[in-house]
Amino acid sequence: MATVTFQEVSKVYPGDVRAVNNISLSIKDREFVVLVGPSGCGKTTTLRMLAGLEEISEGTLSIDGRVVNTVPPKDRDIAMVFQNYALYPHMSVYKNMAFSLQLRRRELGLTKSQIDQRVKEAAAILGLTDYLQRKPKALSGGQRQRVAVGRAIVRNPKAFLFDEPLSNLDAKLRVETRAEIKKLHLRLKTTTIYVTHDQEEAMTLGDRIVVMKDGLIQQCAPPLVVYEQPVNRFVAGFVGTPPMNFITGSIVDGRYFTFEKQRLLLTPRLQQCLNKEPATEVILGVRPEAISPTGEGRFAGQENIIQATISVIEPLGDKVDLYLSAGQQPTLICRTDAHHLQGLAVQAELPLYLNMDKVHLFATDTTGRNLTLPQQA
Repeated sequence: MATVTFQEVSKVYPGDVRAVNNISLSIKDREFVVLVGPSGCGKTTTLRMLAGLEEISEGTLSIDGRVVNTVPPKDRDIAMVFQNYALYPHMSVYKNMAFSLQLRRRELGLTKSQIDQRVKEAAAILGLTDYLQRKPKALSGGQRQRVAVGRAIVRNPKAFLFDEPLSNLDAKLRVETRAEIKKLHLRLKTTTIYVTHDQEEAMTLGDRIVVMKDGLIQQCAPPLVVYEQPVNRFVAGFVGTPPMNFITGSIVDGRYFTFEKQRLLLTPRLQQCLNKEPATEVILGVRPEAISPTGEGRFAGQENIIQATISVIEPLGDKVDLYLSAGQQPTLICRTDAHHLQGLAVQAELPLYLNMDKVHLFATDTTGRNLTLPQQA
């Protein structure tokens, strides 16, 4: 098991291209941390520096208190699982899993029987016992990924590194394999650093998630904290499916948010935040599930009802996503119960209730900081 510490680490490519820019991050022993962000944000480069596959331009990287900036990958006692499996096609599952141990058997002080025991134990954990004599071409995508994971398990490393391991799987298999990786971590309790661009994977797997953009860490916190208390507009818009709605408007009398001749009454909490950090122009952020149609007499006579026009209806079983327009504002998305779908049609006018207890206010400047967080108020 291991702790991992990045201290002001940067990766600079020729031409002064900063793929990773001065990040500091401490990962606790046995923790499952997920690096997430759009393509080009620096998450894979960060993982490759940890693996020793990329040189560190600035800063220090430590594993269990030992600085490993110049330590070769084979001496870092970590195991990496790649997106493309990287299996040897001419070897059986057994030989694929045993190969790295056999290659370093004398160095590691392992006997053939000990290697055999490790491979069979890993195969049992991953449900591969019946496939040990098959070659990769005779396996499904999910089974191949499990072999790749098994090859990492047999090494009994201090840390597992996963580089978008589920990207090549279909949607159903991705969900199943994701659950297997989670169960595996709970069983082995090995420090795990996982890279993905899929925020749903990040939310379901990580003890903490690290949201990255342009080589910088935007926020590092448990999934629910990131979802409910995003530090800025980028994090708010990136985490969540469907994404958060953003409405640009003005603050009037310190009590109202107005846009497109529509008015919303701010809660005392929001008013207090604006009193501490006054702003006249803000961006209101609200999750799709915090917007509700006012049909069937719901929310009658209440404040905070806006008028919108339905553009698209997406049934999702017991839920339905409504895409709506409200003047010149970008499209709004409302997620509600499917039984509210009755009587709704494209181009129909629909009053919407916004739950202002669930609203965030963001600055309109380039930081897009969340004005409603206590620590920033």
